Amino acid sequence: MRLLPWTGTDGKACYLSTDDPGCLLSRLADDVEAAQLASAETVLAGAGAVPHDDKSGERSVRFALTRAVEPLGDVLRIAVSRRGDTR
Repeated sequence: MRLLPWTGTDGKACYLSTDDPGCLLSRLADDVEAAQLASAETVLAGAGAVPHDDKSGERSVRFALTRAVEPLGDVLRIAVSRRGDTR
């Protein structure tokens, strides 16, 4: 069973059961995961600069942290599913 990188409309995890890693849904999941990882890299680069900027105020820090939490959750879902944990 493969944990997909999105949830259902009810917020519950979605799984794919197939023996074919090249099927359309598997390839779509791979593409979504790649986009999530790219987003995480972009957010990390931007958010990582905020604490080092003496001009960053509370609003900037809150914004950076809020944006960083979103892709971090996505990346953790990918990593956890890859090691076989079904949290």
